[in-house]
Amino acid sequence: MRFFEKISFDQFKKDIDDDISRYHEYNIPSRSTKNSAGYDISLINDINIKPNQIIKIPTGIKVCMNNNEVLLIVMKSSLGFKYNLRLTNQIGVIDADYYNNESNEGHIFISLQNEGTEELFFKKNDHIAQGIFVKYETVDEEKEINKTRIGGIGSTKKEELQ
Repeated sequence: MRFFEKISFDQFKKDIDDDISRYHEYNIPSRSTKNSAGYDISLINDINIKPNQIIKIPTGIKVCMNNNEVLLIVMKSSLGFKYNLRLTNQIGVIDADYYNNESNEGHIFISLQNEGTEELFFKKNDHIAQGIFVKYETVDEEKEINKTRIGGIGSTKKEELQ
């Protein structure tokens, strides 16, 4: 089973805004065409990014997927090509156990850097990135792993696992 959903309103208030109307104004990711691999992730707010600036953008979404899947967050090709806009981590990796973690419910954030020479402006609902589901394999005879994620972004450090 895999699906996108909004974070709870309580998490939305904590991470974004306490305006209930804004919570109802954004959509979960969707594909633009029947053969699109990526689910377009849209902006909740208007943003502008100055040259060399890095900004962290809340998406208001989380994702549930099967244990042998990962959601890769990648830049919309046209934005990188036309404007030299990049994800600061190049590719975001959202693991299945990130969903509903106790730190932030699995709220997906995107960090962008403008590596171009012009200030860039994007409007609310513009598609800024895309998520692609990928199945993965593990090595044969892998030692059993019993640790589980308890935190949000960057929480697979040893001290943040149970």
